[in-house]
Amino acid sequence: MPIFSHLANLFRSRRVTREIDEELASHVAEAVDRGRTPSAVRRAFGSNLRHREDSRAFRVLPRLDSLRADLIFGARQLLKRKVASAAAILSLALAIGSCASAFRLIDAILLRPLPVAHASHLYYLNRSGIGFDGRPTTFDGWAYPSFQTMRATVKGQADLIAVSYGERREVTYATDSQPEKAFVNFVSGWMFDDFGLRPTIGRLLHASDDAKPGADPYAVISYDYWQRRFASDPRVVGSAFRFDGRSYEIVGVGPENFTGTETGSVTDIFIPAMMNPAAVRNDNTWHRTLVIVNPGVPMESLRSQLEATSRAWERERAKGFRGMTKAAIDRFIDQRIELDPAAAGTSGLQQDYRRSLIALAILVALVLLIACVNVANLMTIQAAARAREMALRVSIGAGRGRLAQLVLIEGALLAVLASICGALFAWWSAPFVVARINPPDNPARLSLPLDWRVVLFGLVLTFAVTLVFALAPALRASAVKPASILKGGSDPHARRRLLHALVAAQVAFCFLVLFVSCLFAATFQRLSQRDMGIHPERLVSFMAVPSQRQLPVVWDQIAAHLRTVPGVERAAIASWALLSPNNATNSFISVNDAPPGPVLAYFLRVSPGWLDTVQLPLIAGRDFRPTEVTPGAAIINETFVKQFFRGENPIGRTFKRGVNAYQVVGIVRDAPYRSLREPIFPVAYTPFPQMNADGTLFADGNAAFVVRTASADPSAMVSTIEREISAARSDFHVSEFRTQQSLIDNQTIRERLFAMLGMFFAAVALLLAGVGLYGVLDYSVLQRRREIGIRVAIGAQSSDIVRGVTTEVLYMISAGAVCGVAIGVLSARYLESMLYQVEPASAPMLVIPAITIATVAAIASIPAVIRALRINPAQMLRSD
Repeated sequence: MPIFSHLANLFRSRRVTREIDEELASHVAEAVDRGRTPSAVRRAFGSNLRHREDSRAFRVLPRLDSLRADLIFGARQLLKRKVASAAAILSLALAIGSCASAFRLIDAILLRPLPVAHASHLYYLNRSGIGFDGRPTTFDGWAYPSFQTMRATVKGQADLIAVSYGERREVTYATDSQPEKAFVNFVSGWMFDDFGLRPTIGRLLHASDDAKPGADPYAVISYDYWQRRFASDPRVVGSAFRFDGRSYEIVGVGPENFTGTETGSVTDIFIPAMMNPAAVRNDNTWHRTLVIVNPGVPMESLRSQLEATSRAWERERAKGFRGMTKAAIDRFIDQRIELDPAAAGTSGLQQDYRRSLIALAILVALVLLIACVNVANLMTIQAAARAREMALRVSIGAGRGRLAQLVLIEGALLAVLASICGALFAWWSAPFVVARINPPDNPARLSLPLDWRVVLFGLVLTFAVTLVFALAPALRASAVKPASILKGGSDPHARRRLLHALVAAQVAFCFLVLFVSCLFAATFQRLSQRDMGIHPERLVSFMAVPSQRQLPVVWDQIAAHLRTVPGVERAAIASWALLSPNNATNSFISVNDAPPGPVLAYFLRVSPGWLDTVQLPLIAGRDFRPTEVTPGAAIINETFVKQFFRGENPIGRTFKRGVNAYQVVGIVRDAPYRSLREPIFPVAYTPFPQMNADGTLFADGNAAFVVRTASADPSAMVSTIEREISAARSDFHVSEFRTQQSLIDNQTIRERLFAMLGMFFAAVALLLAGVGLYGVLDYSVLQRRREIGIRVAIGAQSSDIVRGVTTEVLYMISAGAVCGVAIGVLSARYLESMLYQVEPASAPMLVIPAITIATVAAIASIPAVIRALRINPAQMLRSD
């Protein structure tokens, strides 16, 4: 009989039975027609039941038929225990969904290969060493002339590709129209050919488009951008846009599935690397370097060649350094080059979230284990309650394997139903988390398809979960001793030992989840409550960009006009707002004509009145005067005084930045410069007007205005400010409106996200642990009710009963907590880089989880203790 008929017969059992009975009846009738008596025919045929079973075995494979029967029986058992089944399914669904969601994020950010040729041979150059601050550092930025030298050195062994750090930049598509933001990448012209990519329409960039600096103003737009911005209009090829003061022609649209090499971002416009003005500079590290390694090339040999070439180039460049000590130069040159895998691309998002995502994966895995232990406890208790049923099955001929299959099938049903619910949770939760990864003005864009990778992970996870929580109960059910069980004997202590071991494991996992969650929450709390130095409330900043560079007098006029706008209390100018991302200027300085020290000082140009606008307190000295310029006067922070003037009064004293001298006219409080996570830097604030070397004033192409509003909601003033600037200067446009509080909040996005997720998983873990403890204690009281009745009858006090009920489990809770503490302390080393001013092994971080678990255990034990205290010894002994 074909296999398909066997499978079909599984789903028409009644019809098969009817056909078998009809066939047997026809054989009997045929024998009677031949003259034999019905009784003789029945004796000759034997048992109808045996013939029916033999025929079924031929028509329906016995193994498949037993699976079908067990599935039906398992479903009935789940429906019979609706509340317990629903609790098990929901707890598993939450844990499985969290795991699937975490996998989707990790896969999208760290694992999913780029849709390019040779992805497995793709690496990126990273260099590590000791930074200017004396601490270990890694950096993946390169100067283009150094890139060209390295590429020539390894020609024939590997090819190097330059890809700039992606930025949302302003582009203009029509004359005098309002600029709009697009994500722009400068890339090597040969990148598309090396990646084996083909255009959707038009053509892609080639090596010939990237041969000379500034010679080929061509651009390719991505398929995604073509759809979003141009509604897939093929006429876009040949059109032009303006970017960074130059007109570019769009020559083609990229392939549909390629959105760039920067994971977490979708590149809109690709421009030849040689069109970047910094391509001819050896002091500007503006791009990453990707490496496609030819098959068979030894990695260490390639790495050594690149490192030697880079060091030689840097050593030659260092001959022109001024204002740096020899030790600082040697430290800068002595860097090791690494070739890190880049099959999944490379980006700041990966670097920022790699460790955090791994920590998240561990958290959800622990929650899944807690859920599995919970369900294993439940199934063990149910298996004990069904011990008599299992003994009867063995007595009438059921094999041990069939008993194990019965329990495993029931567990598989639970896991499948939980996986379906978990898939719905993962479908919703992964995009929810991604929406909170980056600031609203530059959100992460990740591919989160429910493809074969996610489906395969879900199937493997479901299978593993079934084994984890159902295998032990299945093995215990298959080991039942029918003689002992049917006589009323059993080994309850053995079952309790298993349950107590599972409780200890559950508590250890729960402690670790709580411990990590407390670390994340403490990090977020301390970062968000860090002293800002300034008063961020009612502050809004924005960038102003003129059609051509403007002298300081024009910027001052705009600031003066803003001060007259109703609702504006103060307005000032700066190079950028404090805590703006990717903005910093630093240099080595010298004091008292001594050689420059090894510590970098940071600089920010601000206008008079800026200190009052941001409310950065002036400790000593004065603010800038309108006539002062850079270089000249300087206002320094407290850290600058401690670092370079050894705490002495610096007012009136000078320091040098290269050949330029600055006189200290004031001291202000410390304030974070570019990141909340970084220590306070030595910062010098200098006048916004800047003097060129020839004595003329410098014309700025953009600047940040900082406005303090009278309204408690500074964002309400955005449209008014934008209108007033357009009215005052029609050749200016403004962008990047941000409140100072939003800049601060953006610094804690990762910490806020993981504190929120940590608290969520901690709550789930506690709930599951509490339910598990309740189930074990309740089962323990149920099994020991005769013993407890006897103890009460012979005079045991209530306190003795409570102690007897809880002591064993409390020992297991203590053992689990000790294991959790040990694992937590060992894992703290891995977590340190993600923490801020939090000591993982400190008493509060260890005590809070312990107290929380103890509280949950106490609450979970109350129903069991009440049940034990309500046992009536007379009634119990009478029933026995």
